[in-house]
Amino acid sequence: MSRLFAVVNVLGKMILVFGFTMLIPLGLAMWGNDGARFVFEASILITMSCGLMMWVATYRYKRELQTRDGFLLVVLIWSVLPAFAMLPLVLHLPQLNLSKAYFEAVSGLTATGATVLTRLDSLPPSINLWRGEIVWLGGMGLIVLVVAILPLLGVGGRQMLNAEIPGPMKENKLTPRIAETAKGLWSIYASLTLICALAYKWAGMNWFDAVMHAFTTLGLGGFSSHDASFGYWNSPRIELIAIIFMLIAGINFSTHFLAWRAKSFSAYQYDSEVFLYLSIVLISCISLACYLWLENVYPDPLNALRYATFNIVSVATTTGFSSTDYSLWPIFIPLWMLFLAGFCTSSGSTGGGIKMIRARILYQQVYREMITIMHPNAIIPAKLGRSVVSSRVIFAVFVFLFVYTASIVLMTLILTLSGMDFMTSFSAAVACVNNLGPGLGNIGPATTYASLTDFQIWVCGFAMLLGRLEFFTLLVIFTPAFWRK
Repeated sequence: MSRLFAVVNVLGKMILVFGFTMLIPLGLAMWGNDGARFVFEASILITMSCGLMMWVATYRYKRELQTRDGFLLVVLIWSVLPAFAMLPLVLHLPQLNLSKAYFEAVSGLTATGATVLTRLDSLPPSINLWRGEIVWLGGMGLIVLVVAILPLLGVGGRQMLNAEIPGPMKENKLTPRIAETAKGLWSIYASLTLICALAYKWAGMNWFDAVMHAFTTLGLGGFSSHDASFGYWNSPRIELIAIIFMLIAGINFSTHFLAWRAKSFSAYQYDSEVFLYLSIVLISCISLACYLWLENVYPDPLNALRYATFNIVSVATTTGFSSTDYSLWPIFIPLWMLFLAGFCTSSGSTGGGIKMIRARILYQQVYREMITIMHPNAIIPAKLGRSVVSSRVIFAVFVFLFVYTASIVLMTLILTLSGMDFMTSFSAAVACVNNLGPGLGNIGPATTYASLTDFQIWVCGFAMLLGRLEFFTLLVIFTPAFWRK
């Protein structure tokens, strides 16, 4: 129990820190007098009181965390923080039941962007800003933010970073100290968010929409303050800015950091994911735009390119913005878009899916197997850049793909069994596991998840957590071996 209390001690500190993040929408509510001031005051009081009590009650158990503790803490953070993130929604929208409020908060913190809310245009700006802020915090990973603060609280952060960050970033420290790494990543993240907000303002958004959508663009979360999403502005200039920053957010942030530190673009050249990521997205945009034009969905080829590019980039990067109801397009296109969402973004980015680096390793291994069939004695190593990929890594990628596929199949079957039609079930499973947000059928880009039953809502919420924590971080705590001494 002492190990559990030590984890709860750190969790209490994190909840306390999380309470401070509500001061931003509280300030907007006070300045704009939008009627949500009490909502945020009460939410801050409840959040910080709970965090403080947990911290004080377990203070004597404070110690350095072990690796297993890091996994447990990560799972607790991503499952407990939504309970506090949903407080402003519950207090302001009493008709919103706890299941849907928790779902909305999980969707935000996991940067999924699936929503159960309607009439977003009539919500107080502070509530919409909070929705955007939790996407922004969850996009890079709230844990990475707190890792930069934990040394000040006397707790190391390496265990949590290893449990939270996927792919090669686990081995690429960037800076000698973990706190400096976290601060470096967040400085790049915050700087890009600021530039994005200024660009949105220049393109025609007001300051509130510019900041809110900069949060959700860099977080690749897709929450909007308008029911029509980017269709509200119908502006090619605004859509172009969104495309640029969605593509940037889909690249490994360690690569951005290395490029900034070296004052050179060579870091992108040596990143094994960037070229494939941008090439696949570009080819998809041009090809599907031609398809839309030939099918006479958009008689003007430039319009076809505009709508195809924005929506394909949005789905491929698992953002979830929309400028039109693409579920009405020929079915091949939205299905291809869902396929792209499964692997396009880079590891260490704010996107979801299996990540481009794993897709590349899988492709190389398939190629190696075909060559080996023809030339049994041939030795063909799998490489990422100049590095040879070990058999252990290849095996881990195949295991990951199996769990990823099995999760989508299982979620689809469960949702279908609950009474949902197949297209909606399948797209919901894909969208939630990949942290995409909108799917097809009854949860398409023109609709929300509000029509789902409470059971279906919980299944989708679990799928979001499963995808955000890359399966094993969450599943490992359900194994008996994890709890043995």
